[in-house]
Order: sequence, then C-alpha cells, then structure tokens
Amino acid sequence: MILINDPEQRSVYDVVFYLFLVLTLAGILGCRDQKKVEPPLEKPLVKVAGADLPEFADTLFLQDLGVSINQSLVYFRRVPATRTYDYGPDVYTASHMISSLETFKAFLETRPPAKNLNRFIREKYTVYKSVGGSNKDVLFTGYFEPTYPGSRTASPEYPWPVYSIPDDLFRIDLPAFSDAYKGHKRLMARVDTTSRKILPYYTREQINRQPDFAQKARPVIWLANRIDRFFLEIQGSGRVALPGGEIVRLHYAGVNGRKYSAVGKYLIDKNEVPKEKMSMQAIRAWLTAHPDRMDEVLFTNDSFVFFKEGLGGPFGCIGVAVTPVRSIATDTKLFPKGGLAFIQAALPAAVGQPKEEWPRASLFVLNQDTGGAITGPGRVDLFCGAGDWADYTAGHMVARGQLYFLVLTPKN
Repeated sequence: MILINDPEQRSVYDVVFYLFLVLTLAGILGCRDQKKVEPPLEKPLVKVAGADLPEFADTLFLQDLGVSINQSLVYFRRVPATRTYDYGPDVYTASHMISSLETFKAFLETRPPAKNLNRFIREKYTVYKSVGGSNKDVLFTGYFEPTYPGSRTASPEYPWPVYSIPDDLFRIDLPAFSDAYKGHKRLMARVDTTSRKILPYYTREQINRQPDFAQKARPVIWLANRIDRFFLEIQGSGRVALPGGEIVRLHYAGVNGRKYSAVGKYLIDKNEVPKEKMSMQAIRAWLTAHPDRMDEVLFTNDSFVFFKEGLGGPFGCIGVAVTPVRSIATDTKLFPKGGLAFIQAALPAAVGQPKEEWPRASLFVLNQDTGGAITGPGRVDLFCGAGDWADYTAGHMVARGQLYFLVLTPKN
C-alpha cells in the first residue's frame, strides 16, 4: 500500500509508481525465467532432545516472567487463531501458542524447584536451538530505555529536534501487488516530482543537511545533545525530562529505510577505540572528545529513526510492552514472534563490574521485539529496562551464548 497525502498529486504518483512496479516486476520475473538455482537455506532452529538439552534454571528465580508471558498472550489472542509460526521444520498455530504459554505459566505458579521444572519441560515441551552464527554461538547485546533532558520548544539550550514521521515519506508494500514479491522487504521512498522518479528516502546525512526538514517532519521534542538523539535512535524508545519536571515518553514511529551501520565498528576499524574497550559509553566519550569529527562518524550510519509521543511502553514489534530482562529482540523473519525462549549468556552482577568478570546467566524470555542491527540466527538483543544497571549492561553487553525456543508438544 502507498499512502499519498496530497490528492492533487495522485496522478503523478500513480503513473510513476506504475512504471516502477512494471520495471521491477519484469526484473524479478526475468530472473525467475533464467531458472537460477539458489542453495537451500539452513533452518534457523533445530530440534534438541535427550542429552543435548540444557539445564533449565533461571538466574532471576523466574521474577517477572509471568508478566512477560501475559504480554505475549495479549498478542496471540488478537491475531487469527490459525496464524502459523515456524519452529525449524515444525509449524504451530496461534491457538497452540496460547496453550503453550498458558500451560507454562500455570506450572510456574506452583513455584516449582529446578528439578521439577526440568522434568516438566522434558515431559511436556519440544525444545529447539538456534543454529547461531558462523561459530554456532549466538551474540547477545543489550538495549535499554534512556532518559535525556529536553524541551517541547527549540532554544539555544535545546537545539536538536527529534522528528516525527515526515509528510513526504511513503511506504511501499511490494507483496500487496504480486506474489512475485513475497518475502521482499517494504520500501521507504519519496517522490521527486521534477524527475518524476520514486527515490529511496533521504539518508541521515541528507536529513541533517536540510535546514528546512522540520517543515516535512514536525519535531516531537527538542534535545540538548546531538549524541543523546543518536542514542535515542539506537535504543528505539526513551524518556525525556522536561525543564518543569514532566517526563515524556517517546516511542518508535518509523525509519527512513536506509541501511543500518554500527558506528562502533567504524571506530574500531579506524583504530580510534580498541575492540576490547568498545561500548556505548566509549562511543559517547569519543564523540564528546571529537566534536569536529561527529559528522564523519555519525553519517556512516545512513539509517534514521522517527518518533512519536505516547504513554506506557516501551513497546516491541508485536505491539506489547517489553519487560526488563524478560524480553528479547531477534530477527523475527527467522524466529517465532511472541514465543517462549531460554537464553544462556552473561550479565553483570553490579554496575561497573568488568566484562570479563560477568557471571554466566540463564533466563526464560519472550521473543517480543526486533531491531535493524538484529539480523540472522546468531543475534539477540536483551531488553535491560531503565536506570543505571540497564544503562551499564546495555552499553557493555557483548556476550556469546545459546538461544533455545520451547513449545508445548502437541498431543497425538
């Protein structure tokens, strides 16, 4: 679907888009006619049984797990009961996902000891393991809900706008036009009426270099610090503390559709920050110390995030509030949205604990979010919440571990 805000321009948009659609479709069909054989893709989840099952224990003694399960139940109860979710070679309906979560939650309410929990899972649930990345491990990072100072009006103290969705940003859902586009991503585009072309939306650099961009995208809030705005985008949501003491919550509203590139990797590649010292805090410190190179570094990431003001949250990709240390973000094209998972990684016991001393942790979590940098079967982002521990953990977390998914074994 493409939305056009100005009815008088519909004819131009329709003609241009039709030409674009025909040319693109011709390209796809042309490739298909060549009968190019693609190598089969490995399933992201493989079934695990017997001696290969992990020891199921929860580092946080199952605290708040029921809250997160309830949020996934909200999601599954509002989608069609027949909607399906892939678990490697197997497929389960939303109705079965509800039964799976309700059964698990009811057992948790008996406050089972670890021995009983393991027996229950082995008897009642089928367990799947992520194939991971190239080394078969899963790389865990963290994200959190930051709080930054800001204002509802621009001023010398608050000069950096947080933009809403621009009026000239259009979303093109290609699968709506032809089955040939199934599996293709949405396109975020703009229309150049002079050249009569549909073009990719502006990059981060192009947005920042347009002094009148606020005429296209109304600023939701103004921040004191450009670095704060960048990290707000990375986290995808946050709180803004206004001068009078009011707290405003900002939620993810959309993205420009451009490629996400990690500025941390850029700084490592340029030998500006050692790989072993890289963290969100290290990036902030470097940017603060090198204001003259901020454009160079930040503009390596073409992706740009837009926001809206809202209540509650933060919300994940399935439209429910995420729960601290109980919600994860994965590549939801590969893993079941809302599904119950089990992770093994490392978490700090306290703020400031060196990364090499973080103890191993194991947690039951729910797959309730996604992210631009979270792609493939070897990546997971853990929602850490808000506050000092969340800030420290999300900023420093780079841990390798394992990811499992659990689902109630169907009765024969």
